[in-house]
Amino acid sequence: MKMNRLALACGVAVLGFSSIAKAEISTNFGVTSNYVWRGLTQSDNSTSFSGGLDWSGETGLYAGAWIAEAWDDFELDLYGGYAGEVGDFGYDAGLIYYAYSSDAEANFAEVYVSGSWQFLSAGLSYAMAAEDAVEAVEEDLYYYLGASFDLPQDFSIGLTVGFAEPDGDGDQDAEDYTHYQLDLTKATGDFGDLTLSLSDTDLDGTDAAGEDADMRFFVSWNKSI
Repeated sequence: MKMNRLALACGVAVLGFSSIAKAEISTNFGVTSNYVWRGLTQSDNSTSFSGGLDWSGETGLYAGAWIAEAWDDFELDLYGGYAGEVGDFGYDAGLIYYAYSSDAEANFAEVYVSGSWQFLSAGLSYAMAAEDAVEAVEEDLYYYLGASFDLPQDFSIGLTVGFAEPDGDGDQDAEDYTHYQLDLTKATGDFGDLTLSLSDTDLDGTDAAGEDADMRFFVSWNKSI
């Protein structure tokens, strides 16, 4: 099933001029040998290029857009929300909308919340079908636990365990599954970040898109400006 991230944000208009002037705008672009999302390939196990634009204000509001190659299509993610910190605890809540250039019926929205404490993180997402969106993603639930650690020489390592609970409606067969991902990242300064990833799920055979659900190894590069 084609999916990724995105959301609409409103509220910029209610910010004062001084807040807008102090807002930050950044861009990002990257490439991966396999676009894997929640343990499942979104690029037919092939290369995918991506790019995005993000806006963040001093109040904690943020919004952005991200586009990537997905299958034989383009996926556009629109997102927005509110994030902040209280001591060592970080929080984030928002809305993301997933849109596909050649298949409007696959578009859907998702609300999410997440939190972090020191090296630990956790989050939950709930999918809501929009208008004629495929029923297969309506009321899907996803939640995860993660941990990340800094290593010498600008390396870092992260581990994520995620749980997907599809609603099961619609034409596609859907089953609950767990996925695991290990990421080793090297920060290279002006050159960007290089990440080696190992991903696996407990699905048997193939996923809902008919792709092999076995363990995947892929390499990604990302640069933010």
